Amino acid sequence: MPRIVTYGEIMARLETPGYQRLQSLPGELNVTFAGAEASVAVSYSLLGGESCFVTALPEHAVADACVRDLQSYGVQTQHILRTGSGRLGLYFYEHGINHRPASVIYDRTGSAVSMTPSNGYDWETILAETDWFVVSGITPALSSIAAEATQDAVERAKQLGVRVACDMNYRSKLWRWEPELSPRELARRTMSMIVPSVDLLLAGRDDLAETLGVTDAASVEELSANAVSKFPNLQYLAMSVREDSPSVAQRYGTFLYDVESGSAFQSSQYEIGQVVDRLGTGDAMTAALLFGMTTAELSEPQKAIEFAAAAGCLAHSNPGDYHLSSRKEIEALVQGADGSRVQR
Repeated sequence: MPRIVTYGEIMARLETPGYQRLQSLPGELNVTFAGAEASVAVSYSLLGGESCFVTALPEHAVADACVRDLQSYGVQTQHILRTGSGRLGLYFYEHGINHRPASVIYDRTGSAVSMTPSNGYDWETILAETDWFVVSGITPALSSIAAEATQDAVERAKQLGVRVACDMNYRSKLWRWEPELSPRELARRTMSMIVPSVDLLLAGRDDLAETLGVTDAASVEELSANAVSKFPNLQYLAMSVREDSPSVAQRYGTFLYDVESGSAFQSSQYEIGQVVDRLGTGDAMTAALLFGMTTAELSEPQKAIEFAAAAGCLAHSNPGDYHLSSRKEIEALVQGADGSRVQR
Protein backbone atom coordinates (compact mmCIF):
# COMPACT_ATOMS: atom_id res chain seq x y z
CA MET A 1 0.00 0.00 0.00
CA PRO A 2 1.42 3.44 -0.89
CA ARG A 3 2.38 5.56 2.11
CA ILE A 4 2.78 9.28 2.70
CA VAL A 5 4.06 11.18 5.73
CA THR A 6 2.91 14.75 6.34
CA TYR A 7 4.47 17.24 8.76
CA GLY A 8 2.96 20.47 10.04
CA GLU A 9 0.68 22.13 12.55
CA ILE A 10 -2.83 21.04 13.44
CA MET A 11 -5.09 23.54 15.18
CA ALA A 12 -8.53 23.95 16.63
CA ARG A 13 -10.76 25.72 14.09
CA LEU A 14 -13.44 27.87 15.69
CA GLU A 15 -16.11 29.27 13.40
CA THR A 16 -19.33 31.18 13.69
CA PRO A 17 -22.50 29.36 12.59
CA GLY A 18 -23.81 30.13 9.13
CA TYR A 19 -22.67 33.52 7.90
CA GLN A 20 -22.53 35.27 11.26
CA ARG A 21 -19.71 37.72 11.86
CA LEU A 22 -17.04 37.15 14.49
CA GLN A 23 -17.87 40.54 15.97
CA SER A 24 -21.32 39.15 16.80
CA LEU A 25 -19.72 37.25 19.72
CA PRO A 26 -20.44 36.33 22.48
CA GLY A 27 -22.31 33.38 21.08
CA GLU A 28 -21.72 29.93 19.68
CA LEU A 29 -18.56 28.74 17.95
CA ASN A 30 -18.25 25.37 16.24
CA VAL A 31 -14.96 23.59 16.98
CA THR A 32 -13.22 21.20 14.59
CA PHE A 33 -9.57 20.36 13.96
CA ALA A 34 -7.73 21.71 10.94
CA GLY A 35 -4.37 22.17 9.27
CA ALA A 36 -3.13 21.76 5.71
CA GLU A 37 -0.85 18.78 6.28
CA ALA A 38 -3.33 17.02 8.55
CA SER A 39 -6.03 17.53 5.92
CA VAL A 40 -3.85 15.88 3.29
CA ALA A 41 -3.21 12.93 5.61
CA VAL A 42 -6.94 12.49 6.34
CA SER A 43 -7.96 12.66 2.67
CA TYR A 44 -5.20 10.30 1.55
CA SER A 45 -6.19 7.75 4.20
CA LEU A 46 -9.87 7.90 3.25
CA LEU A 47 -8.94 7.28 -0.39
CA GLY A 48 -7.31 4.01 0.60
CA GLY A 49 -3.68 4.94 1.13
CA GLU A 50 -1.54 4.79 4.26
CA SER A 51 -0.83 8.15 5.87
CA CYS A 52 1.12 9.29 8.90
CA PHE A 53 0.89 12.78 10.41
CA VAL A 54 3.83 14.28 12.32
CA THR A 55 3.50 17.28 14.62
CA ALA A 56 3.99 18.37 18.23
CA LEU A 57 1.06 18.85 20.61
CA PRO A 58 0.77 19.81 24.27
CA GLU A 59 -0.22 17.35 26.97
CA HIS A 60 -3.87 18.13 27.65
CA ALA A 61 -7.37 16.83 26.96
CA VAL A 62 -8.08 18.91 23.85
CA ALA A 63 -4.89 17.67 22.19
CA ASP A 64 -5.91 14.13 23.18
CA ALA A 65 -9.19 14.69 21.35
CA CYS A 66 -7.27 15.96 18.33
CA VAL A 67 -5.19 12.78 18.16
CA ARG A 68 -8.27 10.58 18.51
CA ASP A 69 -9.96 12.55 15.72
CA LEU A 70 -7.05 11.86 13.36
CA GLN A 71 -7.02 8.19 14.32
CA SER A 72 -10.75 7.92 13.56
CA TYR A 73 -9.91 8.62 9.89
CA GLY A 74 -7.17 5.98 9.80
CA VAL A 75 -4.26 8.41 10.09
CA GLN A 76 -1.19 7.06 11.90
CA THR A 77 -0.29 9.22 14.92
CA GLN A 78 2.52 7.30 16.59
CA HIS A 79 5.08 9.96 15.68
CA ILE A 80 3.16 12.91 17.13
CA LEU A 81 5.29 14.38 19.91
CA ARG A 82 3.58 15.37 23.16
CA THR A 83 5.45 18.25 24.76
CA GLY A 84 5.55 19.92 28.15
CA SER A 85 5.78 23.37 26.60
CA GLY A 86 3.89 25.13 23.87
CA ARG A 87 0.19 25.28 23.16
CA LEU A 88 -2.43 24.16 20.67
CA GLY A 89 -2.77 26.71 17.88
CA LEU A 90 -6.17 28.21 17.07
CA TYR A 91 -7.80 29.96 14.18
CA PHE A 92 -11.12 31.75 14.01
CA TYR A 93 -13.12 31.66 10.78
CA GLU A 94 -16.15 33.41 9.40
CA HIS A 95 -17.66 32.46 6.05
CA GLY A 96 -17.85 35.02 3.29
CA ILE A 97 -20.92 35.61 1.19
CA ASN A 98 -21.50 37.61 -2.01
CA HIS A 99 -19.08 40.58 -1.94
CA ARG A 100 -17.93 39.99 1.65
CA PRO A 101 -14.83 37.76 1.70
CA ALA A 102 -14.23 35.00 4.20
CA SER A 103 -12.00 35.99 7.10
CA VAL A 104 -9.38 34.13 9.17
CA ILE A 105 -7.84 35.26 12.46
CA TYR A 106 -4.79 33.24 13.53
CA ASP A 107 -3.82 32.60 17.15
CA ARG A 108 -0.80 30.36 16.74
CA THR A 109 2.14 32.10 18.45
CA GLY A 110 3.90 29.77 20.87
CA SER A 111 2.31 26.58 19.53
CA ALA A 112 4.08 23.35 20.40
CA VAL A 113 5.13 22.59 16.82
CA SER A 114 6.59 26.08 16.38
CA MET A 115 8.81 25.49 19.43
CA THR A 116 9.97 21.93 18.64
CA PRO A 117 13.35 21.67 16.84
CA SER A 118 14.06 19.12 14.14
CA ASN A 119 16.13 16.91 16.45
CA GLY A 120 12.96 16.24 18.41
CA TYR A 121 11.80 14.01 15.55
CA ASP A 122 13.37 10.69 14.55
CA TRP A 123 13.16 11.34 10.80
CA GLU A 124 14.89 8.12 9.73
CA THR A 125 12.30 6.02 11.55
CA ILE A 126 9.40 8.26 10.55
CA LEU A 127 10.29 8.24 6.83
CA ALA A 128 11.07 4.53 6.52
CA GLU A 129 9.23 2.87 3.60
CA THR A 130 7.57 6.14 2.60
CA ASP A 131 6.60 7.11 -0.96
CA TRP A 132 6.07 10.84 -0.40
CA PHE A 133 6.92 13.31 2.37
CA VAL A 134 4.51 16.26 2.39
CA VAL A 135 5.18 19.72 3.81
CA SER A 136 3.85 23.20 3.13
CA GLY A 137 4.93 26.82 3.27
CA ILE A 138 2.71 27.32 6.32
CA THR A 139 4.87 25.51 8.88
CA PRO A 140 8.10 27.44 8.17
CA ALA A 141 6.07 30.65 8.43
CA LEU A 142 5.39 29.94 12.12
CA SER A 143 8.88 30.45 13.57
CA SER A 144 12.58 30.20 12.80
CA ILE A 145 12.59 26.87 14.67
CA ALA A 146 9.79 25.47 12.50
CA ALA A 147 11.51 26.78 9.36
CA GLU A 148 14.77 25.05 10.26
CA ALA A 149 12.89 21.85 11.13
CA THR A 150 11.09 21.86 7.77
CA GLN A 151 14.32 22.43 5.85
CA ASP A 152 16.13 19.69 7.76
CA ALA A 153 13.23 17.28 7.30
CA VAL A 154 13.02 17.69 3.51
CA GLU A 155 16.80 17.36 3.20
CA ARG A 156 16.70 14.16 5.28
CA ALA A 157 13.91 12.84 3.08
CA LYS A 158 15.97 13.41 -0.06
CA GLN A 159 18.95 11.64 1.50
CA LEU A 160 16.70 8.67 2.28
CA GLY A 161 15.36 8.56 -1.29
CA VAL A 162 11.87 9.77 -0.35
CA ARG A 163 10.16 12.10 -2.80
CA VAL A 164 9.06 15.46 -1.37
CA ALA A 165 5.86 17.38 -2.12
CA CYS A 166 5.43 20.97 -0.97
CA ASP A 167 2.32 23.14 -1.15
CA MET A 168 3.52 26.75 -1.00
CA ASN A 169 0.36 28.06 0.74
CA TYR A 170 1.68 31.60 1.19
CA ARG A 171 0.14 33.21 4.29
CA SER A 172 1.26 36.83 4.66
CA LYS A 173 -0.27 37.04 8.16
CA LEU A 174 2.14 34.38 9.45
CA TRP A 175 5.55 35.35 8.07
CA ARG A 176 6.43 37.70 10.95
CA TRP A 177 9.18 35.99 12.95
CA GLU A 178 11.93 38.24 11.58
CA PRO A 179 10.43 41.74 11.92
CA GLU A 180 13.13 43.55 9.94
CA LEU A 181 11.99 41.68 6.81
CA SER A 182 8.63 41.98 5.11
CA PRO A 183 6.53 38.77 4.97
CA ARG A 184 7.34 38.44 1.27
CA GLU A 185 11.10 38.85 1.81
CA LEU A 186 11.14 36.37 4.69
CA ALA A 187 9.08 33.83 2.74
CA ARG A 188 11.32 34.13 -0.34
CA ARG A 189 14.52 33.69 1.64
CA THR A 190 13.18 30.73 3.61
CA MET A 191 11.35 28.85 0.86
CA SER A 192 14.29 29.29 -1.54
CA MET A 193 16.22 27.04 0.85
CA ILE A 194 13.45 24.44 1.07
CA VAL A 195 12.29 24.16 -2.56
CA PRO A 196 15.65 22.76 -3.82
CA SER A 197 14.73 19.51 -2.02
CA VAL A 198 11.22 19.37 -3.52
CA ASP A 199 10.07 17.04 -6.32
CA LEU A 200 6.40 18.09 -6.58
CA LEU A 201 5.64 21.77 -6.05
CA LEU A 202 2.03 22.83 -5.62
CA ALA A 203 1.69 26.56 -6.07
CA GLY A 204 -0.63 29.05 -7.70
CA ARG A 205 0.41 32.18 -9.56
CA ASP A 206 0.35 34.31 -6.41
CA ASP A 207 2.33 31.73 -4.42
CA LEU A 208 5.02 31.56 -7.10
CA ALA A 209 5.25 35.33 -7.33
CA GLU A 210 5.25 36.07 -3.60
CA THR A 211 7.44 33.26 -2.32
CA LEU A 212 9.76 32.45 -5.21
CA GLY A 213 9.70 35.55 -7.40
CA VAL A 214 8.50 33.57 -10.42
CA THR A 215 6.38 35.90 -12.57
CA ASP A 216 6.10 37.28 -16.12
CA ALA A 217 4.23 34.39 -17.71
CA ALA A 218 1.29 34.63 -20.06
CA SER A 219 0.26 30.98 -19.57
CA VAL A 220 0.51 28.36 -16.84
CA GLU A 221 2.83 26.37 -19.11
CA GLU A 222 5.22 29.30 -19.37
CA LEU A 223 4.91 29.94 -15.64
CA SER A 224 5.83 26.32 -14.93
CA ALA A 225 8.84 26.49 -17.25
CA ASN A 226 10.01 29.65 -15.46
CA ALA A 227 9.73 27.92 -12.07
CA VAL A 228 11.68 24.90 -13.32
CA SER A 229 14.42 27.10 -14.77
CA LYS A 230 14.89 28.60 -11.32
CA PHE A 231 14.61 25.26 -9.48
CA PRO A 232 15.82 22.50 -11.85
CA ASN A 233 15.34 19.85 -9.16
CA LEU A 234 11.56 20.02 -9.64
CA GLN A 235 9.94 17.03 -11.31
CA TYR A 236 6.34 18.25 -11.26
CA LEU A 237 4.46 21.48 -10.73
CA ALA A 238 0.72 21.46 -10.03
CA MET A 239 -1.86 24.09 -9.26
CA SER A 240 -5.57 24.63 -8.90
CA VAL A 241 -7.03 26.77 -11.67
CA ARG A 242 -10.12 28.64 -10.60
CA GLU A 243 -12.20 31.50 -11.90
CA ASP A 244 -13.85 33.35 -9.03
CA SER A 245 -16.76 35.73 -9.13
CA PRO A 246 -18.33 37.99 -6.49
CA SER A 247 -21.08 35.37 -6.13
CA VAL A 248 -20.62 31.82 -4.87
CA ALA A 249 -20.39 30.38 -8.39
CA GLN A 250 -16.99 29.57 -9.89
CA ARG A 251 -15.14 27.27 -12.25
CA TYR A 252 -12.51 24.90 -10.91
CA GLY A 253 -9.85 22.67 -12.47
CA THR A 254 -6.30 21.44 -11.97
CA PHE A 255 -3.07 21.76 -13.95
CA LEU A 256 0.03 19.52 -13.89
CA TYR A 257 3.39 20.10 -15.56
CA ASP A 258 5.64 17.03 -15.98
CA VAL A 259 9.22 18.25 -16.22
CA GLU A 260 10.78 15.06 -17.60
CA SER A 261 8.45 14.88 -20.58
CA GLY A 262 7.94 18.63 -20.86
CA SER A 263 4.20 17.94 -21.05
CA ALA A 264 1.36 19.94 -19.53
CA PHE A 265 -1.90 18.34 -18.44
CA GLN A 266 -5.13 20.24 -17.85
CA SER A 267 -8.13 18.66 -16.14
CA SER A 268 -11.79 19.08 -16.93
CA GLN A 269 -13.33 22.28 -15.59
CA TYR A 270 -16.14 22.01 -13.04
CA GLU A 271 -18.90 24.55 -12.52
CA ILE A 272 -19.42 25.02 -8.78
CA GLY A 273 -22.77 26.66 -8.20
CA GLN A 274 -22.51 26.95 -4.41
CA VAL A 275 -19.45 26.86 -2.18
CA VAL A 276 -20.13 25.34 1.23
CA ASP A 277 -16.55 25.74 2.46
CA ARG A 278 -13.50 26.64 0.39
CA LEU A 279 -10.91 25.92 3.09
CA GLY A 280 -9.11 22.62 2.57
CA THR A 281 -10.00 22.28 -1.11
CA GLY A 282 -6.35 22.59 -2.15
CA ASP A 283 -5.40 19.95 0.41
CA ALA A 284 -8.04 17.61 -1.04
CA MET A 285 -6.55 18.17 -4.48
CA THR A 286 -3.03 17.51 -3.18
CA ALA A 287 -4.03 14.27 -1.44
CA ALA A 288 -5.88 13.01 -4.51
CA LEU A 289 -3.01 13.89 -6.84
CA LEU A 290 -0.52 12.03 -4.63
CA PHE A 291 -2.91 9.09 -4.39
CA GLY A 292 -3.25 9.06 -8.16
CA MET A 293 0.51 9.19 -8.66
CA THR A 294 1.03 6.26 -6.26
CA THR A 295 -1.83 4.07 -7.50
CA ALA A 296 -1.10 2.03 -10.62
CA GLU A 297 -4.48 2.40 -12.35
CA LEU A 298 -4.49 6.19 -11.79
CA SER A 299 -0.81 6.96 -12.30
CA GLU A 300 -0.97 8.23 -15.89
CA PRO A 301 -0.66 12.03 -15.56
CA GLN A 302 -3.99 12.83 -17.20
CA LYS A 303 -5.83 10.30 -15.04
CA ALA A 304 -4.10 11.56 -11.88
CA ILE A 305 -4.93 15.19 -12.62
CA GLU A 306 -8.56 14.40 -13.46
CA PHE A 307 -8.87 12.51 -10.17
CA ALA A 308 -7.28 15.44 -8.30
CA ALA A 309 -9.58 18.01 -9.91
CA ALA A 310 -12.70 16.00 -9.08
CA ALA A 311 -11.58 15.70 -5.46
CA GLY A 312 -10.92 19.43 -5.23
CA CYS A 313 -14.33 20.12 -6.74
CA LEU A 314 -16.15 17.86 -4.28
CA ALA A 315 -14.27 19.40 -1.35
CA HIS A 316 -16.12 22.68 -1.99
CA SER A 317 -19.30 20.88 -0.86
CA ASN A 318 -17.81 19.66 2.42
CA PRO A 319 -17.93 21.76 5.63
CA GLY A 320 -14.68 21.88 7.59
CA ASP A 321 -11.08 21.49 6.46
CA TYR A 322 -11.14 17.71 6.04
CA HIS A 323 -12.37 16.34 2.73
CA LEU A 324 -14.43 13.19 3.33
CA SER A 325 -15.32 12.03 -0.20
CA SER A 326 -14.43 8.45 -1.03
CA ARG A 327 -12.46 7.22 -4.02
CA LYS A 328 -15.70 5.81 -5.44
CA GLU A 329 -17.43 9.20 -5.23
CA ILE A 330 -14.49 11.00 -6.86
CA GLU A 331 -14.23 8.48 -9.70
CA ALA A 332 -17.99 8.76 -10.26
CA LEU A 333 -17.62 12.52 -10.78
CA VAL A 334 -14.70 11.96 -13.17
CA GLN A 335 -16.95 9.65 -15.16
CA GLY A 336 -19.69 12.28 -15.36
CA ALA A 337 -22.03 11.35 -12.52
CA ASP A 338 -24.97 13.74 -12.02
CA GLY A 339 -24.51 15.28 -8.59
CA SER A 340 -27.97 16.86 -8.67
CA ARG A 341 -29.74 13.53 -8.22
CA VAL A 342 -30.45 11.96 -4.84
CA GLN A 343 -28.60 8.66 -4.39
CA ARG A 344 -31.25 6.15 -3.29
